[in-house]
Amino acid sequence: MDWLEATLLGLVQGLTEFLPVSSSGHLVMGEHLLGVGGDGILFEVALHLGTLVAVLFFYRARIFSLARGILAGGADAWRYVGKLGVATLPGVVVAFTVRDFFEGLFDQPDVVGLALIATGLFLWTTRTTIPRAHADEPTWAQALAIGCIQVVAIIPGISRSGATVAVALALGVAPLAAAEFSFLMSVAAIGGAALVEVPEAMAAGADARAALVVGGLAAALSGLLALWLFVRLLRGRHFYQFAWYTWVVGAAFLAYLALTG
Repeated sequence: MDWLEATLLGLVQGLTEFLPVSSSGHLVMGEHLLGVGGDGILFEVALHLGTLVAVLFFYRARIFSLARGILAGGADAWRYVGKLGVATLPGVVVAFTVRDFFEGLFDQPDVVGLALIATGLFLWTTRTTIPRAHADEPTWAQALAIGCIQVVAIIPGISRSGATVAVALALGVAPLAAAEFSFLMSVAAIGGAALVEVPEAMAAGADARAALVVGGLAAALSGLLALWLFVRLLRGRHFYQFAWYTWVVGAAFLAYLALTG
C-alpha cells in the first residue's frame, strides 16, 4: 500500500468513524474497490488511533474534568468512569475469546453490505426514541448493555457510533449525553485494541509503518471534522436520516459483489 492509498483510506476512516455509517465497513469497501489488501485489522487499528486523537481533543474539557474529579475523590467522576469501565468489559471478553472470528469477517466483503443494512435499522429507531430520551447518563445496567452493542459493532458494516448511540437513546439517555458516553467509551476500546497489535506493528516493515502513520494522521484530521458534524446533526435530531444512506450503500455494494463475483 502506497502513501496515497493510505491517505485515502485514512480520510474514509476519519470521515465515517463518527458519522453513523460504519468506518470499518467503508474501509473494507474502500480496500476492495481500490484493489488493495491493506494490513488487515492492523491497518484498521492504526486508523482508529488517528480518530482516537480526535476524540481526546474534542472531549478534552470533559476528560480533564473527569481526571480532576478522580484525583479529588469526587463520587460523580468515579461513578461515570466506573460505568465506562463496565461498558468495556464485553470487549475485553471478546478480545480474549473470539477475536479470530471477528478478524475473519474483514475478509468477507458481503458481510459489509448486510451489516450496513442492519445499521440502517438501528438508526431508523431514533426517530421515536430521541424525543423521549432525557437522562444525563446511563445506569450501570444500561452501560453494560451499550458495551455489549459495541462488541456487535466490531462486525464491519455495523456502525459503532450509530449502534451504541441508538441503543443509549432507546434506553432513555439524552442525545448529547449518549454521544459523549459512546465516544468516551471508545477511548478504552480503541486503546486496548491498539495495545494488542503493538507487537505486530513493531514487526512490520518500514514501508508498512509509514503507511500506518500517514493513514492515522489523515484519519485524525478528518475524524475531528466528522465528530463536530455528528454532534451537530444529533442535536438537530436528523440522526435517523443516515439510515437511507446505509441502506443504499449496503444494497449497492451487495449488487456490485454479485455482478463482479
